Amino acid sequence: MRTLIQAFRTKELRNKILFVFGMIIIYRIGSFIPTPGVDFKIVQDCVAKASSNQENFVGLVNLFSGGAMLQLSIFALGVMPYITASIVIQLLRVVIPRFEALHKEGQSGETKLTQYTRYLTIGLAVLQSTTILVTARTGALFNYQCSQVIPDGSVWSLIVMVLVMTGGTGLIMWMAELITDKGIGQGMSILIFMSICSGFLPKLWEIGWGTNGKGGDWSKFGIVAAVLLVILIFVDFVELCQRRIPVQYTRRMIGRKMYGGSSTYLPLKINMSGVIPPIFASSILAIPTLIAQFGNTQQGWVGWINTNLANTTSAWYIGLYAVMIVFFCFFYTSITFDPDETADNMKQYGGFIPGIRAGSATSRYLSYVMNRLNTVGAVYLLFVALIPTVLIMVLELGQKLPFGGTTILIIAGVGLDTLRQARAQTEQFQYAGFLFDHTDHYEGK
Repeated sequence: MRTLIQAFRTKELRNKILFVFGMIIIYRIGSFIPTPGVDFKIVQDCVAKASSNQENFVGLVNLFSGGAMLQLSIFALGVMPYITASIVIQLLRVVIPRFEALHKEGQSGETKLTQYTRYLTIGLAVLQSTTILVTARTGALFNYQCSQVIPDGSVWSLIVMVLVMTGGTGLIMWMAELITDKGIGQGMSILIFMSICSGFLPKLWEIGWGTNGKGGDWSKFGIVAAVLLVILIFVDFVELCQRRIPVQYTRRMIGRKMYGGSSTYLPLKINMSGVIPPIFASSILAIPTLIAQFGNTQQGWVGWINTNLANTTSAWYIGLYAVMIVFFCFFYTSITFDPDETADNMKQYGGFIPGIRAGSATSRYLSYVMNRLNTVGAVYLLFVALIPTVLIMVLELGQKLPFGGTTILIIAGVGLDTLRQARAQTEQFQYAGFLFDHTDHYEGK
């Protein structure tokens, strides 16, 4: 709170914050503008009937779009195509040597990878918008509880709707980059944060107030709010934890100057994979459910999937969900952090870990440390991801729980990152705290 107050006192930072608020308002307005060709009244009735679980694929996309997907608005795809494209480009670094070479080139290489990400985002937007419109027309998007969402099913009408949704995705991507360049924080993360919060607070209030003031339980509301607060504090604590490995740099003579001889550390987070494992796990487990929607409900395999995989409180779902989270925690960390590359960079610049030989021995030591951190991180992700399921089972909340494991991780992670960036930019204009003690000094005063 103190950081935000200090930021508003500075004109440059105040303008950045107001710019971010303006982009958020435009983003939220676009989430309620219906796509041309959609019967908005029928869509509203379908949204009221359909109960979408936040931990399946449809609920996950709807969560990241701030509820715009089920409303079939111009921003129905939200930020999901960009997130998927970013993850795919990052994973392709292991398969395509060209991408890995661009990653090692520095700023110029990252600019090229960002350009590839944008192209892939538009391609995925075309594919996802087509899928959403087809499933909406057949009724599968709303669990076959309503139909005639799109009265005109001609090819030309569908092409126009696909172009509008794809253009909405491009506009969101542009707005996110503007927030990153001219505002505070990472633009895409802030838009995701606001999308989640737009549906988070109303659902939390619904637990106590109920529907139109009926069926609420304030005791359950208090329990859920208290558990949420404790989990957010715990997540913030773990996300800030680091395993600091000491690194010593030897002195080197370059020309007539002596370089090096300094001591530093290599910070390794406990949760190196972030929110990716729960997203991957829930998305993969949602694929059989999506396939079963097109099958005959009288068939055995369809009934088994609806009983065990469509229900997030079933033993099969919980077991597979936990196994996939652990797997993706180790898998994604092995892609984003390369011990061999880190050890080579340290050796190139004359750095070494005290007591560890430079080169392959350093790489083995870093792998050993990362395996231990990943074990703790996997247990931490399992705890956060399964707490909502436990609350649903114990309090018998059904689908009213306003948060899932993915929601908590995103809210805590984005909040911490934005606050750190705001504090860093505040210190550029206000020097109190490291130049003066107990005095306020502002630039120009």
